Amino acid sequence: MLKLYYAPGTCALASHIALEEAGATYETVRLNFKAEDQKKPDYLKINPKARVPALVTDRGIITETPAILIYVAQSFPAAKLAPLDDPYALAKVQAFNSYLCSTVHVAHAHRPRGYRWADDPAAIEAMKKKVPQTVGECFALIEREMFAGPWVMGKDYTVCDGYLYTLSQWLAADGVDIDRTPKIAEHFRRVGERAAVRKAVADEAQLQSAA
Repeated sequence: MLKLYYAPGTCALASHIALEEAGATYETVRLNFKAEDQKKPDYLKINPKARVPALVTDRGIITETPAILIYVAQSFPAAKLAPLDDPYALAKVQAFNSYLCSTVHVAHAHRPRGYRWADDPAAIEAMKKKVPQTVGECFALIEREMFAGPWVMGKDYTVCDGYLYTLSQWLAADGVDIDRTPKIAEHFRRVGERAAVRKAVADEAQLQSAA
């Protein structure tokens, strides 16, 4: 059985959503970042990066959200979570998810995790102040150049949609008004209404409150 390691409020929600959308049989393991579970020896054996998500499969462990998302899409083709029969369209999915992972998420992380890049408190504070601008610019670019509509890639829902939804959840805390990108704001509402998304979000909230 697939096993997803996650922490509430992190990008791991995108993988959780994808597993639900795929109808996969899986279990979840919640990590408490405040207790630094991600740095404990047992978890470092699973993911030496000390990050989430990590997906345990019968062939080994997969880390990094774009890799997990495409694995889920390819493992459950009947769910049609990616255009698997079209190399160009699939590459566009990968390009979008890579942008979220390598650029948008990093821009966001300068607010809560500036210590990854600097030790000087003044430098960390300067990074925090820059986040509304940098994250806002990322979402403006997505709205203007990448969002096909009504879903990210066009007429079909894909793994890109749950991933964008996950990062969109952070906008308010990052000081970005989602309504400045109306297509993304509407997308956020529609994705949040999907049964699989509601279940993944509720499961993480329930597990968090029970912990």
